[in-house]
Amino acid sequence: MSAFAHHFSFEFKTGIRNKNLLLMNYLFPLGFYLMMAAIMPGINPLFRDTMIPAMITFAVLASTLLGLPDPLVNARESGIFRSYKINGVPALSILLIPGLTTGLHLAVVSLVIAFSAPLVFDAAMPVNGLNFFITMVALSMACSGIGILIGVVSPSTRLTVLYSQIIFVPSMILGGLMLPYSMLPAPAQGLAQLLPATHAMNAFRGLAMGAAADFNPWASVVMLAASGLLAFLLALYLFSWDSRNSKRRGHPALALLALVPYAIGIVLL
Repeated sequence: MSAFAHHFSFEFKTGIRNKNLLLMNYLFPLGFYLMMAAIMPGINPLFRDTMIPAMITFAVLASTLLGLPDPLVNARESGIFRSYKINGVPALSILLIPGLTTGLHLAVVSLVIAFSAPLVFDAAMPVNGLNFFITMVALSMACSGIGILIGVVSPSTRLTVLYSQIIFVPSMILGGLMLPYSMLPAPAQGLAQLLPATHAMNAFRGLAMGAAADFNPWASVVMLAASGLLAFLLALYLFSWDSRNSKRRGHPALALLALVPYAIGIVLL
């Protein structure tokens, strides 16, 4: 337990001291929040109703999808994982601790957004704090799982950018952060339901903000949590200690199974 705590403390401090992680965990999400909060209400006054969940969802996407994969790939490429293996550090800790420390950074950023937005930008406050917290935890699980999975299956830092953007960019356009899900055409709605951001915004609206959900909000929470857990288990199964290993336990395409809960949701919801 003391080794786990030491590893956790080291990873958490790295998230502040490392310039790239500091950018993804704090500067980028908060800078984007300030910019959008200043501009969007003038374009769309209804944005104030979803400003807090939308900006927190963006912070989660940025920290996990853009911030988590690269350190994992760099550590594998530089031989750090080999040193961990020699010293008896389990793969479970290597994958779990970055997700937990990122979640702690996200909690700080979320508190800043949740308390400042109503005071500075007249944003709507959540009407149910518990449901808001549950949704945020489920979203963090889903996106952290995907971010870790990308770091495990990606053979290089160049491809981590591509894999991350495949989810990040559509989430910004179709995920309900800027444009409501109900305004999307039917084909785009089907694609949007494969994105964790869509289910997060649906759950936030229906469970925490007192607005009408587009589909079952509790189902969205369950799918987020299920996808996050599945992604983490897949990452653990596909984990490789050394990039020079000629054999892998499974094909990287197995990572697509993390989307199965969302695909089931398209059929059932």
